[in-house]
Amino acid sequence: MPKATIFDVATRADVSIKTVSRVVNGEPNVRESTRARVNKAVAELAYRPDQSARNLASHRSHLIGLVYDDPAAYEMPSSGYIISMQQGALRACRAARSELLIHPCNYRNKDATNRLRELIEETRPAGIILAAPLSNMPKIVRAIEATNTPVVKLSPGRKNSKHHSVSTNDREVCAEMTCYLAGLGHKRIGFVTGDPEHKAVADRFHGYQDGLQQSGLKFSERLVVAGDNSFGSGETCAEKLLTRKKLPTAIFAANDDMAAGVIRTAHRWGIQIPEQLSVAGFDDITLSRQLDPTLTTIRQPLQRMAERAAVLLAERRGGDASEIGHEIVPAELQIRESTGPAPK
Repeated sequence: MPKATIFDVATRADVSIKTVSRVVNGEPNVRESTRARVNKAVAELAYRPDQSARNLASHRSHLIGLVYDDPAAYEMPSSGYIISMQQGALRACRAARSELLIHPCNYRNKDATNRLRELIEETRPAGIILAAPLSNMPKIVRAIEATNTPVVKLSPGRKNSKHHSVSTNDREVCAEMTCYLAGLGHKRIGFVTGDPEHKAVADRFHGYQDGLQQSGLKFSERLVVAGDNSFGSGETCAEKLLTRKKLPTAIFAANDDMAAGVIRTAHRWGIQIPEQLSVAGFDDITLSRQLDPTLTTIRQPLQRMAERAAVLLAERRGGDASEIGHEIVPAELQIRESTGPAPK
C-alpha cells in the first residue's frame, strides 16, 4: 500500500493542503471542527509528514533543543538533573508535536561554541532550552544568538531583558532550609558551596546566610567550604568541616551529590546521622531517596521548569509568543531521615 501524502489527507478531510499543513504543524487559528476532521483523516490514512519537507516549508525544524553541561566532564557524573529536564521538555514537546534534540555541551573545550553553532545551523531548531551553568555563560549565549534562534534560559542566576528565563526560588528556599535546621536546635550549621560557574548555586549560599540571620545565628567563614557540585568534593569538604576545632552539628550542601559525599565521609568516620550530625542537600535527585539514611533536601522542580521552557518556545513557533519574562517555579523542602534535633 503506497504511503499516504498530504494531498490524500486534504482530499479525505475536504480541506486545502495549507490547512492540513497548519493542523499537522500545530499552528493556531484553525477551527476546532476543521482540526478534528483533519486529525481524523491523518489517523485513518496513517499519514506521517516528511520531516525534511516540514523543515523546508517552515525554515525551522520541529525540533526543540536542550543544551546542558556535559556530565562526561566530571569524574563522577550525576544524571539525575539531566533526566528530570529531559522528561519535562519531552512532555511539552509531545503536546506541541515537536521532537526534542539533546546536546551535552562541554564548555571547557575551545571549539564548544563552534560545535554548538554548527549543530543549530544544521538542524534549525525552533528554539533552545539552555540549562545552567551554560545559561549564564556569555560565550555560549552569544553562539546561539548568532544563529537568530530563540532561547529560554534555565536558572540563569542573573536576568536580562533579551531572553525568557525559568528559575526556582533558590535563595528563599535555602533560607527556609537553614531556618528549619536552626529550629531543630543547630547553632553551628556548615555549608558546602557549589561550582562558582553556576550562578543559581551561588544564590543558595546567599540563602544560607539569610537563614542564619533570620534565625539569630552568627555567620562564620570557618563553617563554609567550597565544593564543585561533585560527590567527591562533598567527601573532601566534609573532611575539612569535621576536623575543625568546633564541629558543626549540621551540614547543608548546595546539591545532593555533595550531600551524599558528606554522608559517605560521616559513615567512614563512624559519625551517626542524624544523632550526631544532620545533613541536608538540594535538588531531590533519585539518589537522595536511596541513601541510608534518606536525605533531607529541597526538591528543585526541574521537570516543570524544563516543561515551561519548552512551552514558551512552542508558543513562539506557533505565532503566540508572549512578552519576554522571568518565571519562578517554587521549590519545596523534603524532610527525611538525615536531619534531626541537635545533639546535646
